[in-house]
Amino acid sequence: MKVLVVSDTHRKHENLIKVLKRVEPVDLMIHLGDAEGGEDVIAGMADCPVEIVAGNNDFFSALPREKELQIGRYRVLITHGHYYYVNVGIEDIKTEAEARRYDIVMFGHTHRPLIDRGDNITAVNPGSISYPRQDGKRPSYIVMETDGSGEAHFEIRYL
Repeated sequence: MKVLVVSDTHRKHENLIKVLKRVEPVDLMIHLGDAEGGEDVIAGMADCPVEIVAGNNDFFSALPREKELQIGRYRVLITHGHYYYVNVGIEDIKTEAEARRYDIVMFGHTHRPLIDRGDNITAVNPGSISYPRQDGKRPSYIVMETDGSGEAHFEIRYL
């Protein structure tokens, strides 16, 4: 299974179009918030199922604040991350995910890509493909793939 993970597009879809062309085909796209009303446009771009959660800039949105997904053998929590104060660290979100027995937690909000493999929780943040904030400020996203034995592999990729 191949999963595209993006976040923080902020109604700027040009780079998302490039990313989708670059990584297709994908089985699932996950958007971790701050679509800013562009969720229908985003869902229409992808030739696969799309899961989207609300971010701190998704005002008046009916999107859920978080969702639980089953990806292969993994229980996955997707959320924007601002309710877990991810700008100051990821311990709160990892502790919450572990307490709720998730295997993976995916979040955005910081606009900085991250893959953190712990003993019990893998935390991933694709960064932002519209407004990156990490050194070099390259638009980023994550591709998650499960291999033949069902093991998940994550790769941060850049435009």
